[in-house]
Amino acid sequence: MNNYERDIHMRMKIYNFLVNRHSGIRQRYHRLHDNADTAGRIKSYAALAGMNVQYYLLGKREFDMPADVEVYEEKLLTTLSESAKNAKTHMSVEDYLERLKKYDVISFDIFDTLLLRPLSEPTDVFFFMGLEFGVMDFKRIRIEQEFLARQEHREKYGDNEVTFEEIWRRIEREVGIPASEGMRAELETEAYFCRANPFMLEIFKRLKEMGKTIICISDMYLSSEYMRELLEKRGFEGIFKIYMSGEHGKSKAQGDIYNFVKKDLKGSTVAHQKFIHIGDNEASDVNKAKEAGVEAILYPNVNLSGKKYRAYDMSPVTGGAYRGVVNARIYNGLKKYHPEYEYGYTYGGLFVLGYVSFIHDYCQKNKIDKILFLSRDGDILKKAYDVVYPGENTSYTYISRAVATKLMRKYNRYDFFRRFIYYKVNRKIKVGDILKSMGLSEIMGVLDKSPDAGVGSGDYLTNKNVGKLKDFLIEKFDRINDSYKEMDQVAKEYYSHEFEGVKKAAVVDIGWAGSGAASLAFLSKREWGLSCEVTGIVAGTNTPHNTEPDSAETWLQQGCIVPYIFSQSLNRDIMKKHDPNKGYNVFWELLLSSPTRQFTGFEMVSKGDKRIKTPDYKSEDDREQIIRTGDKYICLTFGEHDANVKGAKRIQKGILDFVDDYTKAFKEYPFMFNISGRDAAAPMLLASSHKEKYLRAIAGRFDFKIDVN
Repeated sequence: MNNYERDIHMRMKIYNFLVNRHSGIRQRYHRLHDNADTAGRIKSYAALAGMNVQYYLLGKREFDMPADVEVYEEKLLTTLSESAKNAKTHMSVEDYLERLKKYDVISFDIFDTLLLRPLSEPTDVFFFMGLEFGVMDFKRIRIEQEFLARQEHREKYGDNEVTFEEIWRRIEREVGIPASEGMRAELETEAYFCRANPFMLEIFKRLKEMGKTIICISDMYLSSEYMRELLEKRGFEGIFKIYMSGEHGKSKAQGDIYNFVKKDLKGSTVAHQKFIHIGDNEASDVNKAKEAGVEAILYPNVNLSGKKYRAYDMSPVTGGAYRGVVNARIYNGLKKYHPEYEYGYTYGGLFVLGYVSFIHDYCQKNKIDKILFLSRDGDILKKAYDVVYPGENTSYTYISRAVATKLMRKYNRYDFFRRFIYYKVNRKIKVGDILKSMGLSEIMGVLDKSPDAGVGSGDYLTNKNVGKLKDFLIEKFDRINDSYKEMDQVAKEYYSHEFEGVKKAAVVDIGWAGSGAASLAFLSKREWGLSCEVTGIVAGTNTPHNTEPDSAETWLQQGCIVPYIFSQSLNRDIMKKHDPNKGYNVFWELLLSSPTRQFTGFEMVSKGDKRIKTPDYKSEDDREQIIRTGDKYICLTFGEHDANVKGAKRIQKGILDFVDDYTKAFKEYPFMFNISGRDAAAPMLLASSHKEKYLRAIAGRFDFKIDVN
């Protein structure tokens, strides 16, 4: 080892000791140091020394963890959307064009300005290269080797602008990956992830129509030839010149590239014309440009703009992808979105995508023949599933808590009375209205003719008379069964049709007790004589905050019900935090809200009914729908919409847009759809910070009811 190599080795040991030993120090240091100018780097060295002193001498152990993990100091917006707040300070397309029209030469930064990646950090690209070469921890190694290559370059040439080839020659020497293969892989990976910023693409096209000369200046080691080809493929055609720092040994960070560009343009057709630069780095794209006499506009970096509102308590790869996708849409500046849309996109999108991917994987591994998405929580889940996994055997199956409770009444009378009777106690509801809502109007007449019942249809249900009403209904339970006889027959016809020819089915709901899936599984065998094996898949289960926290534990233990995000044996931290008494069931159900009417039941349709003459009959008010099951027809009946149908549609649109954006961004990397339940829940955990104020503000836009009816 010669003296130079020994010096580099010693520097690396010092760097690892001061920077890499503690993730909190490393993260804070790189925030200050990366892309900083000379003054900024000096400040970062001083900060690094200070953090090490605080950690080792003053015992400040917060530097053991990154600053972002579970801090959430920034309060989420409750009165307007993130994009709407962003629009207050972010210039519109028209604002940019008005300001740029007086300039002849428009210069753009490339990365994070013209091009966006679906990743929250530029170096996250390196996560996707290690698998190809079989090198674990490749991201860190790649960053480290670039750092050392820049040190070597500075020793030889006096500047920090290392070339792409220099980086990879060093990696080849130190790691063993052939430089030619490594460069090819990195260029292909960058090209795959770089997408046109829709905001800047609109500005770019309008400027070309105005006849402006457009150039690009970038602090990057990639070649101008490569960048031109990539930019043209993304719609940025007709760029006059592209200046890459690695090719010229000059940079925006140092500021010397701006004078170089002005001098280079002097001999061209655009000499002595007005010149302005646009970029996302305030130090290098704005301050250094102005120091060189070049006018400049800061384009707010989408990831920096959204950083304070994003979840960081996530696994690195999924977390980086999630934040990058969300920030790119919400903060690029092209559109303002409604709060309900952002609730769906930002907090529901990853959950729904992760959930449907989990469902798909489970069904593939367990050879499930058909997936039934239960109404109405299954509405958006089925839509998303069919987008990601088109052509599979799925069904949107109608059921409700009320219908399931009625169908199970002979086997679980306790739940029947609890849901329909005891939940209505002391709520100023008359007994007659309760019986009507249960479809037991004829029982009401019998009640009023029974003086010994001790309660009448005109009485309000209270804790004083509820026991008498229950005793009366138990005594008349045979008549209740007669009242529901037609419903039982139609249910058998309907669900037998849903399970026809199916040996193994998965029934999907949000949760929480899993009663919908459990009821269908039990009834299909006991009541309807079907041979189909039914498994319930739920997002989450009951928690210790429920009055019946253990209701589904045997089903979960046996695998009859499978949870995605949490249960008493899965992600217990989330399970303990999920408190229905604080509205958490409502917040999650709101993510899966449907603009459709509530399902209330079904009835058989006679062959002479004129409605069956029209294929796929639906009544004008959507309260009735006729479906065919074999040679029979069934009428599905529906009640009221939830309040704020428009809001439900916006939430669904946000979710589907996220699913589309994420799927397009990572379609060549199937493992990116392996989204753990813990990661899927992370955005909602952030949303629940500060005493759930954000979630309550969103829920306040909906009169969301979770009654059995």
